[in-house]
Amino acid sequence: MNAVPAAGDRRRHAAPAHLTFFHGPMDCGKSTLALQVDHNQSRQGRHGLRLTQGDRSRSARISSRVGLSREAVEVDAGTDLRLLVRDRWAAGHRVDYVVVDEAQFLTGPQVEQLAELVDRSHVDVYAFGLTTDFRAQLFTGTQRLFELADVVQRIQVEVLCWCGAPGLLNARVVGGAMVREGETVVVADTAPEAGIDTAPDEVRYQVLCRRHHVGGQLGATPTGPGQLTLSGRPLADEQVAVR
Repeated sequence: MNAVPAAGDRRRHAAPAHLTFFHGPMDCGKSTLALQVDHNQSRQGRHGLRLTQGDRSRSARISSRVGLSREAVEVDAGTDLRLLVRDRWAAGHRVDYVVVDEAQFLTGPQVEQLAELVDRSHVDVYAFGLTTDFRAQLFTGTQRLFELADVVQRIQVEVLCWCGAPGLLNARVVGGAMVREGETVVVADTAPEAGIDTAPDEVRYQVLCRRHHVGGQLGATPTGPGQLTLSGRPLADEQVAVR
């Protein structure tokens, strides 16, 4: 078996390693892209480590809404990401790259640990996360990744608000109503189960455009032939966008 390089001696590749951050709103396909990047890297003979926390499956996996899923290592705020990689090396395994899904939940020091893996150990890091929380504020991990990443790229898959405008912000919906206070991290999906009435404490998320996020407006509802209302007010024709 070939000797595993020490943590500070990862010079096998001529090209420098990079910390790359992909971000966007919910439903933009970040977990799908994370799995695609992992697949593409492994096809080139590279060995990776997949990390996640708070996946929608509520298990140690990276799972996407289109049905793709792979096992991953579950981390939390107390995990030293450098040690995860170094422990793999000590066990005789290669780690050429790290894929981190749900990177918005990382702490600031954990993002710095990823940057250290890139700079000192020549490990490529691909992080995928939400841009903002339900209050339209940057997550801690997202903010630090914006500050430290070599490459920051918004995921280009278009997400639409119910009105047809580009969806930019994530709304938290509890019992059918948008809320603006509560714990920063509450794991839930974006779609209620079809045909089931909304329970008073059911939590889900909905992607909205900025205007409707500010207004707390989750959608138009029909009140009669040819008429829609929003928050109890009739909508003029030019306010109704149909896609």
